[in-house]
Amino acid sequence: MTIRYPRPLRPGDTIGVTAPSSGVPTPLLGRLDHAVEVVRAKGFDVRVGATPSGQGMVSAPADVRAAELTGMLTDPRVRAVVPPWGGELAVDLLGRLDWDALGADPTWLVGYSDVSTLLLPLTLRTGVATLHGQNLMDTPYDVPGGILGWWDVAASAQDGGELLQRSPRRHRSGGWDDYEKEPEVSTWTLDAAGPWLRLDAADPAAPVDVSGRLIGGCVETVSFLAGTAYGDVARFAAEHAAEGLVVYLDILEWGAADVARALWALRHAGWFDAANAVLVSRTHAPATGDLSQHDAVRDALGDLGIPLLADVECGHVPPQLALVNGALARVQHGPDESTITQRLVP
Repeated sequence: MTIRYPRPLRPGDTIGVTAPSSGVPTPLLGRLDHAVEVVRAKGFDVRVGATPSGQGMVSAPADVRAAELTGMLTDPRVRAVVPPWGGELAVDLLGRLDWDALGADPTWLVGYSDVSTLLLPLTLRTGVATLHGQNLMDTPYDVPGGILGWWDVAASAQDGGELLQRSPRRHRSGGWDDYEKEPEVSTWTLDAAGPWLRLDAADPAAPVDVSGRLIGGCVETVSFLAGTAYGDVARFAAEHAAEGLVVYLDILEWGAADVARALWALRHAGWFDAANAVLVSRTHAPATGDLSQHDAVRDALGDLGIPLLADVECGHVPPQLALVNGALARVQHGPDESTITQRLVP
């Protein structure tokens, strides 16, 4: 089997907006409306479903969310589906989706956080590339130099083309913008500096240059897929990744002990058997006693004998790299620069 990529976005294509997990609370709908207008200003039509304005823990009953997501992903006029953001319970859609239908005519599915609960199985089960990147509510932000927006990646996705991104080595120290008071905010507050860090047993200053197929998601959601038909990374590696894997993981809020347990669960499920490197996001999540978040990664993965890179822009701390699940990636890291080059090859 080979990786299949949705065709590149073109001006006039329709972008679907649905909320397969949480909808947008009423006070924040101004941000949703503004984000939709920003996408239109980029040259795309936008179709907003009924679920994004849904209130509560989930935007609508599971069957309704599954039907709206399926309708958009299988409509040939819709070339990308970008939820407003994540949430908590996208997992309740997995058994309600027709995966063969979703993979028949590939359409870009974009997002992160709980959206990765859907991105990951779609790529693992069908071989269709998905895009782990900024969500719709993030789209109005100006991306910093060196980082691509999801719209850039999806529009440039030619077979064999290279997409280079570079860590800006700056990030947000904490907090979130107030979309209710400032729905049109467009500048990230990147008020802290810091490079990627090497956590494995090698010299921390030793350069990294490694390649493999990208696969990953949010630890707090995808770790529950390990050992199920929706999280069989070992099978994906055997069928799609003769080159090996680069596994990336986003840590949102779990304490360090919970993260260590989750990483051990992924390891026991074979997630790292074919890994050539593991990338772990920068996180503001707390330590557990004297166990730091970096210690948690070392505890579970430190003896794998592969590069472990932490504080990568693949999580909830802005900014976010746009990473294509299934793409062949080259990861290079050194004292002065950290880059990911993706090639969208079968």
